[in-house]
Amino acid sequence: MNWLLLNSGKGEAAFNMALDEALLEAMSRLQAPVLRFYGWMEPAATFGYFQKFSEVERATLLRPLLRRPTGGGIVPHNADWTYSFAVPPCHEWHSLTATDSYRRIHEWIQRAFGAMNIKTEMATEKKSAGSRADGPGQCFTGHEKSDVLWHGKKIAGAAQRRNKLGLLIQGSVQPPAVSPARGHARGDWEKAMKAAALGMFSIEWGDFPSDDALFERAAELVRQKYSQQSYNEKQ
Repeated sequence: MNWLLLNSGKGEAAFNMALDEALLEAMSRLQAPVLRFYGWMEPAATFGYFQKFSEVERATLLRPLLRRPTGGGIVPHNADWTYSFAVPPCHEWHSLTATDSYRRIHEWIQRAFGAMNIKTEMATEKKSAGSRADGPGQCFTGHEKSDVLWHGKKIAGAAQRRNKLGLLIQGSVQPPAVSPARGHARGDWEKAMKAAALGMFSIEWGDFPSDDALFERAAELVRQKYSQQSYNEKQ
């Protein structure tokens, strides 16, 4: 099987969300899973599609605030390693339950950290934040079952959207505070993610092809949705 790799670099917050949604829409056309790595041109926070904006804006000082096309809680984007994974509807991942696809994506991340000699564990149960000071709906203040933990602290979480177009997983890794002398950086993790997939899923990586239609659709979604206050504050 061939999977596609898209490293889109740093982008504005609205574009980052728009491109992920455009990838989901393009799945039936692309007919191959796509792993996308990306970063942020400015600090921002994204929040789950079903969250109330009034609660979100009280819970974080980060701006801008963008409503994701997936569920989940508030995710700070500043120094995190952000990725998305989109799967066409004909693919085996699409038929998984939400619980199984959530676990599988984090097993993949855990394998990558293992290759970097960073020992992590997978949460076996949900743990609430335990303090109201963190505010409601904060993604990294507690953890869910199958989140990736480092010394008991959540460092990787994700949110999903599955429909007839395909499956979209949006994930964030808060890099563990290992010794700087070990030299781990985002690039090391990205290489480890690519290598881990080869062994786990028996796939080959291909570069993402030039796709003007995809980026034109993303630009349209920026204009019509993700840059619009009415959309981000609609609930």
